[in-house]
Amino acid sequence: MIAESSSQSNEWTVLFDGEQVIGLRGYNQSGFPSESWAIENGTLKTIPPRGVDLISDESYKNFELQLEWKISPAGNSGIFYFATEEGDWIWQSAPEMQVLDDMALTDGKIALTSAGALYGLIAPSTMVVNPVSEFNQVRIIVKDNHVEHWLNGTKILEYEYGSETLNKLIANSKFKSMPHFAKAAEGHIGLQHHGEEVWFRNIRIRRL
Repeated sequence: MIAESSSQSNEWTVLFDGEQVIGLRGYNQSGFPSESWAIENGTLKTIPPRGVDLISDESYKNFELQLEWKISPAGNSGIFYFATEEGDWIWQSAPEMQVLDDMALTDGKIALTSAGALYGLIAPSTMVVNPVSEFNQVRIIVKDNHVEHWLNGTKILEYEYGSETLNKLIANSKFKSMPHFAKAAEGHIGLQHHGEEVWFRNIRIRRL
């Protein structure tokens, strides 16, 4: 379990409590894609093969997101924020915290695309991801455009959303041709269905 914050627990909005999904739906859909995701042993897991990404009903600007994830061998997924539904895919607008089996996949050997990275843009400062059989604890904190990625109790990167520095990184990445990428002042939270099995649990968010 993720440790409780010092803030009162009633400030948190629970999106998945182990038994029901609250406030998540399919990307560009009105309902929950039960053909792509299942509740299993207190987790929210993907149903292979490739399916529909999840997105929060509500949008967020300043927030703290907490969850835990576990990936299958050679698995790949992601946690998105500042997402809109202007493109065909969530990654066309939303920055992503990478979820990955670093040991098995080529992306894991490249710091910019390894677990915890701001995918394709900023590498984690240290590698603290657990083996595929173990859950990893995530905190993503955004306050006044200052973004922090935390993994297993360690802050592994931080940056300023919308800054000149970030925009230069985007201009030198695959996202440079995507007109909606990292443009929204606020947006939805998302979980990726990449085709492999991934398990999420204890998903909650609070506004800051």
